[in-house]
Amino acid sequence: MIRARRARIVATLGPASSHPAQVVALARAGADVFRVNFSHGVQADHAKTIANVRQAEIEVGRHLAVLADLQGPKLRLGEFAEGRIKIKVGQSFRLDRDPTPGDATRICVPHSEIFAALRPEAEILLDDGKVRLKVLSCGPDFAETRVLGGEALSDHKGLNLPGLTIPIPALTPKDRQDLDFALSQGVDWVALSFVQRAADMADLRQIVRGRAGVLAKIEKPAALDALDEILDLCEAVMVARGDLGVELAPEDVPVVQKALVRAARTRGIPVIVATQMLESMIHAPTRPGPRPPTWPARSMKAPTPSCCQPKRPPGIFPLRPSPSWTGS
Repeated sequence: MIRARRARIVATLGPASSHPAQVVALARAGADVFRVNFSHGVQADHAKTIANVRQAEIEVGRHLAVLADLQGPKLRLGEFAEGRIKIKVGQSFRLDRDPTPGDATRICVPHSEIFAALRPEAEILLDDGKVRLKVLSCGPDFAETRVLGGEALSDHKGLNLPGLTIPIPALTPKDRQDLDFALSQGVDWVALSFVQRAADMADLRQIVRGRAGVLAKIEKPAALDALDEILDLCEAVMVARGDLGVELAPEDVPVVQKALVRAARTRGIPVIVATQMLESMIHAPTRPGPRPPTWPARSMKAPTPSCCQPKRPPGIFPLRPSPSWTGS
């Protein structure tokens, strides 16, 4: 294993990889930072995972960092009466606050902040961009839209507003509880999701007060408008390629990634390039195709320590990707 490499590896721990022996094996295979995803699981499970990382430190004889990744706000649709509907391009579709189960003409959006941010002609993306809507008219509790693309919708799909800043704090009540717990467990880093403005990081720093490093996850294009101010309040930054790619044009994502890496390098802070790059290996032990490994290669070309995160916690072969990343 090459310990002198300039990049570091962030490994997300999940059901297939959080057992003590697996954590040790991952560390010996080259993992440097272990991400604990607070979007899933309960605090008791996370405590066991963190304890396993600390035990692994003793066994491998080097420091292993723990990154607590807070969930952040989850903006989702309500439920449909039949669970799933079909839609057609060009049809009308209404979003409102009425909790009545939806149908092929309307659905509840239980977030007043969404309607506060909407403007006529704005675009709404549902289900990671699989469905696109154009706002025709809107008010404090409704939006009349036209379907621009997509064929189907089902319960609780995510919602994005490209180009708009949503007036919602990045730290939810759940995040505050998880943050207090993570700090009590002695995590090394705390990652804040859904960062849109510098005030989001200021709120996090006020709570953390130097007990851990603070990291901004750049998932929303709105954050790019306040990037300098946000980075001034960070000890590290994450380029969330997948989330950015929902709202940005595909050709813009590499440009934004390079700009973020450059900005982090200027400040001398670590930058994590996160993307779902080894999806093909979640259930298959074979080598990946030629395209997935090019993402870490591109990231590591930047003359700064970069971390690439294989987001494979549900995988049944959690150790298989590591040698190709570490050079062992």
